[in-house]
Amino acid sequence: MKKQPTQAQRDTATSDKTVSSMPVSKKPASNSRRKFLLDSARAAGGATMVALGLGLYSSQSVSLAAAAIRPPGALDEKDFLGACVRCGLCVRDCPYDTLKLARFGDKAATGTPYFTAREIPCEMCDDIPCVKACPTGALDHSLEMIDDARMGLAVLIDEENCLNFQGLRCDVCYRVCPAIDKAITLEMKHNVRSGKHALFIPTVHSEHCTGCGKCEHACVLENTAIRVMPYELAKGELGHHYRWGWKEKNKAGESLVAPDVEHRYNLPQGQSYDYEGEGLIMENKTGSSLDDSPFGDSPLETLNKNSLNTRLNNPRGTEQ
Repeated sequence: MKKQPTQAQRDTATSDKTVSSMPVSKKPASNSRRKFLLDSARAAGGATMVALGLGLYSSQSVSLAAAAIRPPGALDEKDFLGACVRCGLCVRDCPYDTLKLARFGDKAATGTPYFTAREIPCEMCDDIPCVKACPTGALDHSLEMIDDARMGLAVLIDEENCLNFQGLRCDVCYRVCPAIDKAITLEMKHNVRSGKHALFIPTVHSEHCTGCGKCEHACVLENTAIRVMPYELAKGELGHHYRWGWKEKNKAGESLVAPDVEHRYNLPQGQSYDYEGEGLIMENKTGSSLDDSPFGDSPLETLNKNSLNTRLNNPRGTEQ
């Protein structure tokens, strides 16, 4: 005899039929697809931003801004970046707070030491404590004399506003230079504007400049006319096939092209010319060739010696 289903079983069967007969909604699948696309877009955007950040950081790591100067004894920039471990010991041991560690977005690679000469220059410590503190050799331990350091090179970049170029006696960059009369000298030139004064031009000599930045720090202008820059920005490089003739001549002890011929100005006898000094020089020695020259010291006497004047003063028939 067939067993009849209970009321609970009949209710369950009816509920299953109702559910199976209802249409299946596609909304959950659509939401999942939309969420997947949004998540993918966010991931791609995040990856792009990370790539851009890494690109900016890498470009910052291989370049150095003109105003960022490395500590004394720093290796070439690429070698320095490879050796520096960003420990900050050189910054800690600097007694004048000159050095600082670069932060992200600063003028130097993040975590590396540098200084800005306009703010705080290097004080040229004799014992060079920053170099001694470096544990990796990024600051060369063979540097024993601070005068041998080459942190950068001073460049006079604005002749139009430099007071010395305008004929005034500022001389501040020259006076504060630790290697005065070596790294910076004053070269005297004629003042064309006034016609009667001299210009004393600050001139930097790369073989003695340490790049300490004292000249830039002391410049009296609102924007300094002289600045310390990294060597690769401040100094060019001569073509390897070029030779300076006068230097080769000094090495050889004689001219390498043709025999030297002393330059002579086309002047009357008894006169010479000093181009960079006294100018026209009249030799007035007794028995010199000046006595035979038709030109005397006095223009009036020279005029009176003229033959026409002689004939006028001594008419024909009265010559003695």
